[in-house]
Amino acid sequence: MTSMVLPDRSQAMPAALQRTIVTLLVGSGVVSSLQIGKAVVAAPLLQADFNVSLTALGWLTGMFAVFGFLGGIPAGAIVSRVGDRRIFILGLAVIVLGSALGALAPAFAVLLMARAIEGLGILLIAVAGPAILQRVVDPSRRDVAFGLWSCFMPIGMALAMLIGPFFVDWHMLWWGGAALAAVAAYAVFLIVPTRAASTAPALSSSWRSLVANTWLTMRSRGPVLMAVCFALYSLMFLALFNFLPVLLNQRMQVAHGWAGPLSALATGANIVGNLAAGHLLARGVGRAKLIVFAAATMGIAGLGVFLPVFPDTVTFLLCVLFAAVGGLIPATLFSTVPILAPSAVLAPVVVGLMNSGVNFGQVIGPVLVSGAFEALGWPGAGAVVAVAALLAITVAIALGIALQAIAKRAST
Repeated sequence: MTSMVLPDRSQAMPAALQRTIVTLLVGSGVVSSLQIGKAVVAAPLLQADFNVSLTALGWLTGMFAVFGFLGGIPAGAIVSRVGDRRIFILGLAVIVLGSALGALAPAFAVLLMARAIEGLGILLIAVAGPAILQRVVDPSRRDVAFGLWSCFMPIGMALAMLIGPFFVDWHMLWWGGAALAAVAAYAVFLIVPTRAASTAPALSSSWRSLVANTWLTMRSRGPVLMAVCFALYSLMFLALFNFLPVLLNQRMQVAHGWAGPLSALATGANIVGNLAAGHLLARGVGRAKLIVFAAATMGIAGLGVFLPVFPDTVTFLLCVLFAAVGGLIPATLFSTVPILAPSAVLAPVVVGLMNSGVNFGQVIGPVLVSGAFEALGWPGAGAVVAVAALLAITVAIALGIALQAIAKRAST
């Protein structure tokens, strides 16, 4: 069976097909995020099998952030040149390869190499997915679609935390990840339309031209502000959730067996904000206002979590609030890409730049929090979140000014 070829006009595509494609893309994103979460839940089994330190195990997830930081912009440029659907399917195929290789790994070094391959696949999916959504979804539905897309990471991580403990053999997690990615790749091939050649935007065949346009994106005020905002959001989110199991155990005296499910519940609350952002934006709520509100709430809730001033139940509810309201930020930023991208063709490059930002936050966030904790205890971690929140508010205000300038030019 061959894949469909439809004109690049989302309005010409039936609404039911648009919903199917959005569901499929989000599901594929969840499959990719499960690959990240599986290493977290399988850590004790991997440590027992390979006899490695916790620091070595940390590289199984940490390398994804480094990969995403360095490769985000090149991946966006490749999507612009090669095509979003091709790169999305390639990303899933690369995950199949990496996960299968990991399941067969005879040594920890081979497993690390396999994880690097998986990381490449996840990066390609993260950059190509929004480009497909922008192409196939009707403009009136894009805010909701991007809100759904931004849910894939918290859904996948929460699922991994919930189902991972039921696996007694880590190899089955890796084989399961490969199988899910293979099914998703085949479904995308069958259902997601290719761009009709007659309606494809003109793009120079010269790589030099693409590099020049990519540099233009990196020098554009709006995309850079979005990348910085995403980095600060990621820093805040990881500052809390990277250490939440420890916080639950040490500060709230939660039993070890409950730390995983409660962390999954709090992480899953992020989905609420992602979905709410899509609906609020569709109803005309200002993008900058949503980010300012979310960043301020995260800063205040983060201080409440890290400072020993509330009872345990209230502290955990603040963790849930922190995640839920924080979900407003990624959904808002993703839906803003079509507005601030220098051109529709370069939208994937903007997403790649944002991906570099979010991964930079993932790399630097745990380092800053660890240093602050060693110096000042949990209040030091709260100070990191508070400062990041203030910076995010400042960036959001600047982003709002950039959006107003674009709206003013469009009106004249």
